[in-house]
Amino acid sequence: MNIKAYETKNEKIFVIDGIVEVRIPLKAYDFLKKRFSDEEIASHGEPRELKHHVTGRRLYYIHEKTGIPLIGHTAFGIIDRGTNLIQVRPISGCNLNCIFCSVDEGKSKTRVTDYIVHASYLTSIFEEVAEFKRKHSPNVKIEAHIDGQGEPFLYPKIDELIRKLSQRADIVSVQTSGMLLSQERIKKLENYLDRINLSIHTLDEKKGKILSGTTAYDVDYVKEICKEIANSNIDLLLAPVWIPGYNDDDIKEIINFGRKIGAGKKWKPFGIQKYVKYKFGRKPKDVKAMSYKHFYSCLSSIGKELRLFPKDFGIVKCKSIPKKFDVGERVDLKLCLYGRMEREMIAVGRGRVIQVVNTEHKPNDFVKAKIVRNRHNIYVAKIRD
Repeated sequence: MNIKAYETKNEKIFVIDGIVEVRIPLKAYDFLKKRFSDEEIASHGEPRELKHHVTGRRLYYIHEKTGIPLIGHTAFGIIDRGTNLIQVRPISGCNLNCIFCSVDEGKSKTRVTDYIVHASYLTSIFEEVAEFKRKHSPNVKIEAHIDGQGEPFLYPKIDELIRKLSQRADIVSVQTSGMLLSQERIKKLENYLDRINLSIHTLDEKKGKILSGTTAYDVDYVKEICKEIANSNIDLLLAPVWIPGYNDDDIKEIINFGRKIGAGKKWKPFGIQKYVKYKFGRKPKDVKAMSYKHFYSCLSSIGKELRLFPKDFGIVKCKSIPKKFDVGERVDLKLCLYGRMEREMIAVGRGRVIQVVNTEHKPNDFVKAKIVRNRHNIYVAKIRD
């Protein structure tokens, strides 16, 4: 555990592993330091407030003893979408501010809370879901795909998580922008990580800073990282988002670059994504999203092999873990955590987390609600009238 500390006028602030800010009132810290070391205070001192050091938002650290399940939400935990690919989400928050981000990550106008999950807790729940699937489909290969609402490599224990998942999954893959990778890390992960899906949207330095929403973005660095991955035992998939009017010409350049460096030794080398306008996502100025028909037509004009299908990655349908709530079901819930956005809360019930929307209630309140979504064991509820 790497701990740095500094003080403001009213607080002692510890930064753990570059991500978790522990904020303790200075008066409380002055009292605690008479009996405890800084490491002990950073780990257990109260009263405290946790914040995400990169985003500055409220942060919850979720481990087994919190009693917060890891199934039911899209921002953290485990997501089972009825295939042999299981999504693993260890952290929210991002070091980039992409102007097209579907979840408004980084410097956000809509996100107010972040989450980080203990690695052992995450892998134990992954193992439960994986074993359920193997029981019903004995010959299926289980893939652990580490992604999330943000950048997975912000997770301080990402190397440990990848190693643990490699012992429980047949394939381990991860989504990243590449900015937090290094030659040393790639070498360390070669024996544990099977594929990196790398989001690179342009090869132009100026345009890269515009699209990523930060001057810290370094296209040349990311290109070198791509080459390192391509020369390693880890497979490389380049996954640009095609934003009409911004990077139309860049898509072909990225494809040529990927072919030149040897991306996609085992799986397909490119996963070009269509820009989609989401209700709470970012919408670049003057961008009109392509229809899927037009998008696939454009892809085919560049190369027929560019359209992807689940079978290209060995993804097959596989029995999902049982749902715990039915749509329309009326439930009594205790609210436990603040949600990702304003007027959202997270409740717990039947071993699942439930996102309760459009509410002014606070943690520890009891509410009467109705389940309005249960697809993929992701639960959303509204307060009953």
